[in-house]
Amino acid sequence: MAMPGELTFAQAPPPMRFPESEQVPETKQHFRLRTLLYEVLALAFGDHATIGSDQFMYWDPTEPKACLAPDAFVRLGAPDHLFRSWKVWENGAPQLAIEVISASDERDLAWDDKLQRYRRLGVLELIRFDPEAAEPTRMLRIWDAVEGDLVEREINGSATPSRVLPGHWLIAQDATLGPALRLSRDALGASLYQTPTERMHQLEAELSRRGE
Repeated sequence: MAMPGELTFAQAPPPMRFPESEQVPETKQHFRLRTLLYEVLALAFGDHATIGSDQFMYWDPTEPKACLAPDAFVRLGAPDHLFRSWKVWENGAPQLAIEVISASDERDLAWDDKLQRYRRLGVLELIRFDPEAAEPTRMLRIWDAVEGDLVEREINGSATPSRVLPGHWLIAQDATLGPALRLSRDALGASLYQTPTERMHQLEAELSRRGE
């Protein structure tokens, strides 16, 4: 029996639903550039960080539309594992997020709105990589968390240090993809964090030299 002033319902309210996927057009170049980033980050940091790529991230448990799907993200503190979507109130906010921009990809429209969403998400470092930028100096842009806001960093030179990971962000030329975002242990780009394929080729070369 309902007490005076209490509301009763003919049926229970539907549970809050947080979608785990969505069909969004993506060019092959976009896919390969973000896959390269995921592979590099997973190989280098997967033993002590969770690495994601294109999974929905939610930061408001009352609003399923409050979400993003970074092309790559890193959450330090626990080994990598499988997951379908990411809820900040359960797993914490990622410290690093990366967006690969393409004028031909629908997902990359309305950057100002996306930037505001990243402010709400709570990342420490946001990377914007645009391989199609008209000016080479605009290919790489970075925002850092400063007093609750995301503030764009001035990048002087060809490389800039990561606030989250041990290394420097820079643009390197890939034989197949053209400009690609890479992380290097040094500011000159002489010691790039490798993809699994690059690591395999290095090991094969070392074994070949030993066998000579």
